[in-house]
Formats: sequence, C-alpha cells, structure tokens
Amino acid sequence: MTNRQIFLNHVAQTIDTPLGIEIVRAEGIYLYGPDGEKYMDMISGISVSSLGHCHPAVVKAVQDQASKFMHLMVYGEYIYSPQVKLAQALAHILPKSLDNFYFVNSGTEATEGALKLAKRYTKRTEIVSCHQAYHGSTAGALSAMGSEDYKSAFRPLIPGHFHIQFNVEEDLNKITEKTAAVLIEVVQAESGIIVGNESYFYKLRQRCTELGVLLIFDEIQTGIGRTGSMFAFEQIGVVPDILLLGKALGGGMPIAAFIASKNVMQALSHHPILGHISTFGGNAVTCAAALAVVETLTHSTILSEVESKGQLLESELRNLGFTHIRRKGLMLGIDHGDQETNFAFIKKCVDNGLITDWFLFNTQTMRICPPLTITEAEISLFISKLQTLL
Repeated sequence: MTNRQIFLNHVAQTIDTPLGIEIVRAEGIYLYGPDGEKYMDMISGISVSSLGHCHPAVVKAVQDQASKFMHLMVYGEYIYSPQVKLAQALAHILPKSLDNFYFVNSGTEATEGALKLAKRYTKRTEIVSCHQAYHGSTAGALSAMGSEDYKSAFRPLIPGHFHIQFNVEEDLNKITEKTAAVLIEVVQAESGIIVGNESYFYKLRQRCTELGVLLIFDEIQTGIGRTGSMFAFEQIGVVPDILLLGKALGGGMPIAAFIASKNVMQALSHHPILGHISTFGGNAVTCAAALAVVETLTHSTILSEVESKGQLLESELRNLGFTHIRRKGLMLGIDHGDQETNFAFIKKCVDNGLITDWFLFNTQTMRICPPLTITEAEISLFISKLQTLL
C-alpha cells in the first residue's frame, strides 16, 4: 500500500476531501513532496511555524535536549533547566502580574486549564465568551466556542457558558457578579481577522475589574510575534488576568501555556491538591524548543520587521486587485465574496504550489499567515505566482 492509501484507510479524517499532499521534508517557508514537489507554506501550519520550518536554533535545542533526557515527571514536581529557563524568559518579557506558568501540550488544554482556574479562584461558575470565537475543540473549549454549527452535534456541553458580541460595548453589561471569567481573543482569528477595538477592550478591562471577574486573553494564535509585538495585548494597553499561549510557542513542537499571577495560580494547589495535572505538560524537549523560539525573537530583528512585511504583502495584494483585505501584522484575510469562489481559488493555489487556507467561521475569506521569517524576495515570488494564477 502507498502512504496515501494508508493515510486514507487508517488516519482519522475530519473532512470528506482532505488535501492529501504528501510531504517528506520542510525548510523555511517551503514544503517538499516525494517527487520533487515544492510548496510555499503561506499559513505556517496555522500560525505554528512562525520561525519557518526546521529553524536551526529550534532543531539544535530539540536535538541537544533529546540527547540528555526527554520525559521525567511534570506536575511542577521536578526541577529541570529547559522548563525553568523558559518560565524565566517569558516572565522577563511579560507584565509582572503574569509571572506564573502552567505548561500544557496544546491551545485547547490551555483554555481548559484557564477555565478551571477561573472557576476555582473566583468560586463562580459563569463563563462569558464571544460569538464567532474559537478557543479549541475539547468539551470546555467547545462550550466557550461562539459557533453553534460546530457544537450543536456534541451537546449537552458544559453549562454556564454565555456569549456576547465582539467589539460591541453595550454587550459588556451582560457581564455580572456571577461571572467567573471573560474569555476573549484580542484578534478574532477564525472569523477572518477581526481586530479588537482599543476602547472596547479598555471598557472590558474596567468592567471585569469592577466586578471581580478574571479577564482571559486567548493569544494562542496571535501570541509570540504574529501581530508584530510579542503579544497582541501590548498594542491595546490592556493586561489580562490570565493569558493563553500556544501554536507558535514551540516552533513546531507541541507546547502551550496558561499564565497568571502566582496568587491566582495557587488556587490549583489546594482543596484539592493537584487541581490540574498534565502528564506531558512542560516536557523538557518541548520547553527547550520554546525557549529557543523566545530567545530567537528576543535577540533578532524578526519582530521589528513583521509590520513592514505585513504592509508590503497587503500592498502587493491590493495591486493585484484584492480589495477586501483585513490584516494585523502578518495575519491576513482576503474576502472573496462567497465560499464557492474562495474554495476554488484556494484549490487553484494549492495545485500551483501555494498553501493557503480558509477560516472556520468565515468560509468566504482566504487565510494568509506566512512564517515571520519570510523575506521580501519570497513575498515578491508569492505575489508573482498569484499574478500568474489570476
């Protein structure tokens, strides 16, 4: 049997028509097939490979740590260098109120942990999130998801979840003293790149503070440089009580985190003890990879170039005739007007070696989120290939 046949027979499918592209290696912004096929990855594995594929610093960190040890025990019991150095590096670049880290394996786990923490700390049960928001696919995260299309088949879900409209200040009145936490994205990614309004977030922070509600920022997709700053919340001047990171944090390795103050996080350490546990969360190899990512971004010019690259990419796309574009840093959504046109164009791109994608809650919009390391020459090449397709 070929790899394709084995894939279709034995790997769980979540869509009737998977891309089915076979990849044997990847480097920088390129993916390579077994017969010499070459693809430009313009979505970074859904904003994961922000330093490109197989970044030398990440590869070396993984190899070096794997040769020493991989798994010991986590739960915050053993002390080992990759984990504590990663926590220290993140604490150095975050506000002082976000100094305690619970490392997990994926974004949805970070969401689950944060929701448990909020309920435990506030002793309240109500969770408020936004319509058209995506926070993961496990039960708690799915309950917070703002799309009935993706959750109705799995009901009953966890009770106590309510939704408000993103960027609508009047809806903030629906947050009450019964609310444990508001879970929200700074940029609604799966809605097709909807950027949060600064005034809205300022009033949201004020409302949460007044009512003793914890404010949770989901930066699983925007965090670690995607918007041009290490964290998107830095650009709106509002600090959350809990921060969620994932995707790009590991440079291709599976790691995420929910982050709070030490005072808040201690709620998980008693009544009961081990209030949240994860077998692989904070694994030494993934922490080593994440540390390499943070250090690379901290000690290079990559972050400072994100906005100019985003502006160049948007400008060139508009010159091609794409007029309906939403952008934040190197997150772009191109609106094609309807799903059929969008899907047909995305397929045409893939058939011609350009990997783009659509958004879960906005199927008429095409996703472009290239590695932050993309060069101006690679942007020009992408644009020329698009021009040929058009």
